[in-house]
Amino acid sequence: FCFTFTQGANFDVINRCPYTVWAAASPGGGRRLETGQTWSLKIAPGTAGARIWGRTNCSFDANGKGKCETGDCNGRLECQGSGTPPNTLAEFAQNQYYNLDFHDISVVDGFNIPMEFSAVGASCKTLRCDVNLNQCPQQLQTKGGCNNPCTVFKTAKYCCTAERDSCGPTEYSKFFKSNCPDAYSY
Repeated sequence: FCFTFTQGANFDVINRCPYTVWAAASPGGGRRLETGQTWSLKIAPGTAGARIWGRTNCSFDANGKGKCETGDCNGRLECQGSGTPPNTLAEFAQNQYYNLDFHDISVVDGFNIPMEFSAVGASCKTLRCDVNLNQCPQQLQTKGGCNNPCTVFKTAKYCCTAERDSCGPTEYSKFFKSNCPDAYSY
């Protein structure tokens, strides 16, 4: 999936969940969003390996230090780096090959909240993982979400290590893919 921008892009992160979500972005930081609130991010052209995710059941002090049940980023409100699984991810890269932008939804790091990723004013497909996957196979269940099998089993079969031949669909990735066909599952 791709879309093209000649300059940076604006991303509006909107909480449409019926509960508070602490949105996180790398690059970008983090913000508490009540139902219906929006956080606008300006992303520089050429940004690669970027991601946006939601964190749940967080508690932060006045200095922005605390903890989240899912998607935590080193106990900080202002994220730097990635979140701790499980977390549903929106991933993107701008002005890459042939000046194209790429975006996807991933449940490779597990699932914690439903997500939609859409471009405004572009002819790209809206990507969704809008079902509640917290009712996942028992082995993957964790408080507030559904772990990815690599976190649980820690084997090449589920972790897609440097031995690329170890990567392939499993019964768990097929569960994720059947429920969220737009999302990467392994």
